[in-house]
Amino acid sequence: MRKKEFWMPVAVALLVLLFWEGCVHLFQIPLYLLPAPSNIIHALIENHDVLYSHAIVTLIEAVAGLVIALILAILTAILMDLSKTFRNSIYPHLVVTQTVPVMVLAPLFSIWLGFGIAPKIMIVIFMCYFPITVSFADGLSQVSQKQINLLKSFQASTLQIYTMVKIPSAMISLFSGFKVAATYCIGGAIVGEWISSSAGLGYYMLRVKNGYMLDKVFATVIVVIVLSLLMNACVDIAKKLLCPHGIKK
Repeated sequence: MRKKEFWMPVAVALLVLLFWEGCVHLFQIPLYLLPAPSNIIHALIENHDVLYSHAIVTLIEAVAGLVIALILAILTAILMDLSKTFRNSIYPHLVVTQTVPVMVLAPLFSIWLGFGIAPKIMIVIFMCYFPITVSFADGLSQVSQKQINLLKSFQASTLQIYTMVKIPSAMISLFSGFKVAATYCIGGAIVGEWISSSAGLGYYMLRVKNGYMLDKVFATVIVVIVLSLLMNACVDIAKKLLCPHGIKK
């Protein structure tokens, strides 16, 4: 069953690529409109060193923003769990932030923080903070009250309750939000690079797009997809290491 689940999407992808390749050659579509998959692979191999150097810049921005967002989200979620007043005060504002288009904020971050790495990291934080906070806060609120009462009967402190029961029990929820954020972080860094940058996959994508080199644009997109999948894989590995009992086999 697992082999079938693996090979079926692979077969569909291969069929789409073959159809794409055939249409480009059959209708003689020019490169600046739609490159064939073979052209994209050639561009990916030919420019691998340039793509690698730009990918490192984007990855640094994405990981830095994701880690900062994780720390801030954990602290916020715990405070929301500790105080209903704080939760009711801040939660509506967290929801409102998700209605603001990132493309509107990106130029503002560049004006306020300059044209270096800081605005890109800020955009990643903005995109990743909400899903981690909400998921972890929900996980903390759903911890069994019986376990908490048991610890309280042994005179456990608030810190002990969180470290021994609440945080371990909410780790699955934390990683659910963290996985969503890991998907967003690469895209967030690229949005920041579109606005102002001199390096990174977003900068390179704009440069080759302006030169109508769509084969290199698609090659960059492939690198972005690979990086996003790698980030997701890293989160899955961390989840298996930190909460193995919560993984369904």
